[in-house]
Amino acid sequence: MVEVDLSQPPFSLLDEAGRERVRQGVDLAYFDRDEIILETGQAGENLFLIQKGEVAEVDPTLPAARSRIGHYTRGDLFGAISILNGKSRYRFRAEQESLCYLLPRALFLELCDDYPPFSEFFRQTLAHKARLLTEQRAEGGVTMAGFMLARVDECMREPLMVPATTTIAEAVTTINERHADSLLVEGDPGPGMITKTDLLNALVVEGRDRDSALEGLGRYELITVGPGQYLFEALVVMTRHKVERVVVLEKEAAIGVVELTDVLSFFSSRSYVVSLQVEQAESLEALAAASRRTPELVKALMAQGVKLRFAMGLLAALNGRIMSKAWGFLVDERYYRDSCLMVMGSEGRGEQILKTDQDNGLILADGLEWPDCGEQMQRLTETLIELGYPPCPGNIMVSNPEWVGTVTQWRERIASWASKRDGDSLMKLAIMLDSHAVAGNPALLDRVRDELFERCAGDELLLSYFARTILRFSTPLTLFGSLKRPQHGIDIKKGGIFPIVHGVRVMALERRIRPTSTLERLDALATDGRLEPRFAEDLGEALSLFTEIRLKQQLEHLDSGGERKPDRVVVQELSSLERDLLREALHIVKDFKQRLSHRFHLEYS
Repeated sequence: MVEVDLSQPPFSLLDEAGRERVRQGVDLAYFDRDEIILETGQAGENLFLIQKGEVAEVDPTLPAARSRIGHYTRGDLFGAISILNGKSRYRFRAEQESLCYLLPRALFLELCDDYPPFSEFFRQTLAHKARLLTEQRAEGGVTMAGFMLARVDECMREPLMVPATTTIAEAVTTINERHADSLLVEGDPGPGMITKTDLLNALVVEGRDRDSALEGLGRYELITVGPGQYLFEALVVMTRHKVERVVVLEKEAAIGVVELTDVLSFFSSRSYVVSLQVEQAESLEALAAASRRTPELVKALMAQGVKLRFAMGLLAALNGRIMSKAWGFLVDERYYRDSCLMVMGSEGRGEQILKTDQDNGLILADGLEWPDCGEQMQRLTETLIELGYPPCPGNIMVSNPEWVGTVTQWRERIASWASKRDGDSLMKLAIMLDSHAVAGNPALLDRVRDELFERCAGDELLLSYFARTILRFSTPLTLFGSLKRPQHGIDIKKGGIFPIVHGVRVMALERRIRPTSTLERLDALATDGRLEPRFAEDLGEALSLFTEIRLKQQLEHLDSGGERKPDRVVVQELSSLERDLLREALHIVKDFKQRLSHRFHLEYS
């Protein structure tokens, strides 16, 4: 019997009996340097697992300089597709003396029949493989099984119910006093839900008087769950209906409300929900205490295998609430309607998981008189630093007058940036394109972004200049399609995250797509027909993979006291599955960059 490490996927998808069949059935073979292990068109007779050495995957139909399309090292698998398809599409050649474990075709097919997850591993898309990696890492804390068994009534809030005769002003006061984001309104057809946004739109967009009744506002077709349903079911309902809260009904009576942030925070602790601590904070000191808990929440979410998209949504919501609460403590309420605090960059896209540099600005209504605005914004910047948001090295903060202005001033700035088209101006346009309102009146930001789309969306030359930045950083793949392996690591942010984020941003600008999240933009581009749904999904999964790997590095950076560089990934330290995923994801990035180069004529730049 051959001793072979079977602790990694796909062999970890087998039970102990299945792994024993592998140990009993494999053989060990030696291949000399430059020896052909598997030839193009040859029937697949074995699954190969490299024990030592390096193997190249070669496409003989390509010119010699580009024929090497893959590279495999210790722990990597090849040959499965040759068995499943009946013959090998490519040539596999030993690049140095190599030892490989050989799993015979018959045994491989038997294992595929007996263990569907094992079989599916070899037929999966990048999305499925990434999900496998996430599940593989899920351990400790509140387990996935524990979460699946948790009930809705363990995580619901008491409903805030008011009569339909309540005025908008009374509703706003009630929401503020109860630290809520929504309330239920009694009506003839049953209870309806009204959110803070509904109230704001009623006042600003519809022009309703503050003393008008709530009747007719909000939604009366509620998305509901029962108190005895599993919490996981509530999360599925929210995801399917694209809402952030559901009403809990028992015998047609509303007995609670479940918020998305509460469901996700449940992973951190059953007895103490971080989002509730943020909402209930009555002072900056209490808010700071809640803010300090976000890193431990991130660790808990990642340890338990929470899908990154949900984790980013939770942290974006929490960061937004923290900033909104800080704004509320420092800014006089009379300025709320005529000002808008916006966040930009990764925070604006909802893709900042751990707190990084501040990127924020302030939009004021034309004609607003706010004598001590500068002083209050300086205090806000200092407060955010105390809450854990470091100052921006580029000084893109509300304490900088260049990032504060009226709607008219912001429109003039955008017009100037669009006409200049230099590096600094294009960077500022990108920042504004990702802006998201966290406090005050979001309608002011909408007016500014309207100007941005109007000025830039139809300008082909500007879009070409804007897209050119994706070529600034090379994809960390060798000429032959394998991962580069510098000793100091590859920069995952420059080589993987930035090309996707900025490339999708350019396409979103061209198509006047309003959401700021890269994943939402990808969904919209697929719906619009600008990207094939499968390719959009792969881009999203690649971005999630890069972000998760980077987050892992950032957490290690914090734990090591700053010794590890958070954006550097040492390929040699990754598992076989992680290397496989990273290689696939970077090839997707390379393909995306080529598509963008063709669309925006970057080959001529």
